[in-house]
Amino acid sequence: MAGNQNIKVCIGLSGGVDSSVAALLLKQQGYDVFALFMQNWHDASTTLHGDCEWEEDRFVAEMVARKIGIPFYFVDLSKEYRQRVVDYMFDEYEKGRTPNPDVLCNREIKFDAFLKCAEKLGADYVATGHYCRKETTEGPDGKPVHRILAGSDPNKDQSYFLCQLTQEQLSKAMFPIGDIIKPEVRRLAHEADLPSADKKDSQGICFVGKVDLPTFLQQKLKPCEGDIVEVFDSYYTDNEHYAFISETLSSLTSDGGKAQMITEYISEDKAAPSSAHGCPFDMEKISALSDDMFLRLSEPVHYDIRFETETYRSGRKHIKKTRYKENPYGKIVGRHDGAQFYTIGQRKGLNIGGHKDSVFVIETDIPRNIIFVGEGHTHKGLSHSCLRVAPEEIHWIRPDLEMAPGEIRRYKVRIRYRQPLQDATVIMRSNGMYILFDTPQRGITPGQFAVWYDGDEMIGSGVI
Repeated sequence: MAGNQNIKVCIGLSGGVDSSVAALLLKQQGYDVFALFMQNWHDASTTLHGDCEWEEDRFVAEMVARKIGIPFYFVDLSKEYRQRVVDYMFDEYEKGRTPNPDVLCNREIKFDAFLKCAEKLGADYVATGHYCRKETTEGPDGKPVHRILAGSDPNKDQSYFLCQLTQEQLSKAMFPIGDIIKPEVRRLAHEADLPSADKKDSQGICFVGKVDLPTFLQQKLKPCEGDIVEVFDSYYTDNEHYAFISETLSSLTSDGGKAQMITEYISEDKAAPSSAHGCPFDMEKISALSDDMFLRLSEPVHYDIRFETETYRSGRKHIKKTRYKENPYGKIVGRHDGAQFYTIGQRKGLNIGGHKDSVFVIETDIPRNIIFVGEGHTHKGLSHSCLRVAPEEIHWIRPDLEMAPGEIRRYKVRIRYRQPLQDATVIMRSNGMYILFDTPQRGITPGQFAVWYDGDEMIGSGVI
């Protein structure tokens, strides 16, 4: 603490309780602290509240800084945010992929554009209110190695959002509340009488706020009506690719038994824990599988269901009408306003009635503008065991742990924020990284980030 007064730290003060307590702790630890509030969004028309939430946030942040007794600065990064985060979002949705803007915001804004602004103001470090921990050790070459560890609060671990940071960015980062649980953060805020003590946690897109996503996306992506097609179970019975996946996975099992193909269901935002019996697959069999076989294994089932029409006469006047012939593989069950506005695993906003169980999106066909859906949490189209990360999309937080082609490791993996970590085998090949889960995963979504951990430490990430 004695030498901390010579270290200048910029806290990204958002007006929320987490960054407020982070600022308070830094001040108490004797650092030379100043607050920097960034505005990243101007357009209030897309938020559900219809007002400029950032103005209220700035007001609260300024009061917090005054209460703690630290200088307060303001920076407008809305141009950078639109170019580097929002335009990326539009581009990804247009391709039928589902991006994670919060991950991009941390990589491109908080620990890049914002960091540069902080450094111009004399900062040695940038601190945020993320629930994660950082440790610095010495590498084999004597240089420092920065590690990102999960936050101590299992309900609030936010390491996932930092999965694209580099060693250089981490060298300038501080996470003061990473070893504190959320109730303790609230208690500290109340104890210090901070204006943000009772402020609700922010929701929605980072710095934009809670938005109606289709309305937000319609700023650039034009609505275009198309069919919603329900896929029946019989489609998988006759589908060659589904049979290939089942047979290939079964050929890799340690006991030669049939591989599990459907995910156990627990709740909407969680996944079943991996098998308590350990990895079901044999490592030698995995090693023997060719690159092309892995590529095919990682490909999801695609749906080619065509509907023929027939004419018939109806009513007393025998008026000629047209209808679709019955198809054993599926049925047109509704209309949508643009396949690019939907994502795999989504169930809200489909407006499909007449089903006993929930109906989920299982594929979006952007070129044909068709959404394919399936009924029930255990629908075959929702589960998948293997995903691929393209070579150019693989990011190692720890470059010293980078895998070589042909190498196989066991890691814990998550494919979305708040998902319990899943046991998986990670296989590096010349045509990409393959992640083979012990148990199938629901709603693996292109564009999202897969993140791999060794124990508490986040090792790397990649775009699915």
